Amino acid sequence: MIRALLLLALLCASPAAAQNRAQVEGQFRTWLEQSIWPAAKAKGVSRRTFEGAFDGVALDWDLPDLVPPGTKPPKSRPQSQAEFGAPARYFSRGALDGATSVGRQMARTHATALAATERKTGVPARILLAIWGRESGYGRAAIPHDAFRVLGTKGFMSTRAAYFTQELIALLQIAEAGHAPSRAMKSSWAGALGQPQFMPSNFLEYAADGDGDGHADIWRSEADTIASIGSYLAKHGWQTGRDWGFEVTLPASVSCTLEGPDQARPIRDWAAMGISRINGKPFPDHEARAKGSLLLPAGRNGPAFIVTPNFYVLKDYNFSDLYALFVGHVGDRIQYGMGDFTAPWGKVDSLLRSDVAAMQTALERLGHDVGGADGLAGFKTRRSIGVWQESRGAPATCFPEAAMKSALR
Repeated sequence: MIRALLLLALLCASPAAAQNRAQVEGQFRTWLEQSIWPAAKAKGVSRRTFEGAFDGVALDWDLPDLVPPGTKPPKSRPQSQAEFGAPARYFSRGALDGATSVGRQMARTHATALAATERKTGVPARILLAIWGRESGYGRAAIPHDAFRVLGTKGFMSTRAAYFTQELIALLQIAEAGHAPSRAMKSSWAGALGQPQFMPSNFLEYAADGDGDGHADIWRSEADTIASIGSYLAKHGWQTGRDWGFEVTLPASVSCTLEGPDQARPIRDWAAMGISRINGKPFPDHEARAKGSLLLPAGRNGPAFIVTPNFYVLKDYNFSDLYALFVGHVGDRIQYGMGDFTAPWGKVDSLLRSDVAAMQTALERLGHDVGGADGLAGFKTRRSIGVWQESRGAPATCFPEAAMKSALR
């Protein structure tokens, strides 16, 4: 009986829902004409490009975070986050082995393009490969969405409409320049384009022509993809000749509260404190003289690293410690045949972002700089936890724990 009533309700609601969607589709076309076209025209986009981009394009109602006209933004839901829930998941056996084995194949297949980009930008081929592999499986991952449909929908009715509207204008500029046919310009569900997963504004600033045909086709050209990744990293400050970092042994005498790029010091000073490379080799002379930072992505519950400024350039590509660490590690595996990190990822408590945000808010009330109560356990949050632990006479682990929820109120 209940199922029959639910079915009847759905059938009765469907015509109205369809009518409402039809009305919103009409408003979308009006918005494109009255808002997007003038803005695009001012950026040099032709009417022909504009009409070709949106020919047959309708709203994508399956995208997340949509706010159709006349509705209120959805309430935020508690979210779990791998960065503080279980960092080891980011380094799964399949992900590491797949990125490494295919990366070695790609290193041979695209040796010329990789060498050319390394000469021009100073970014090592292994790093170019690792980012390419992480972003799109070396171009093998499906990138199924029509970029104009995605960004049109998000610009018209999403929780970040203003941001996506600007990205939509940038996408039209890319189409106007003829880098690829409009229907070939595929994106992720978030609007990131092609094999290197650039947002359109990043494409305009960093995309590069690697094959010499006058275009930066990051959808269909491997050479352009490689050159564009190198361009991005070089323009974000990649330091030629320096590594990204080293796995190290962290003595108990060195506090985990010393983590972070704002506490960088010459690597030889870290060595004088008893920090050594996990493989027993000394730090290279040129690295020992230069500055490095302590990185503890899982606090005392996982591997420790001394990282260079290049690590934070990798974070500019994707703002995540684990992303940058994965890229650096896979690059080393591709070129040097390195194995897994020597130190294991220890077991950590699985927490919701809302739990971590509550801890951050409590730490802020105590005067700690946690980098914002965003529910993400970045280095400022990790070391603030360590300082708080030490102030209570407890060993510093520098990582969120379930027991802290009640202690930090």
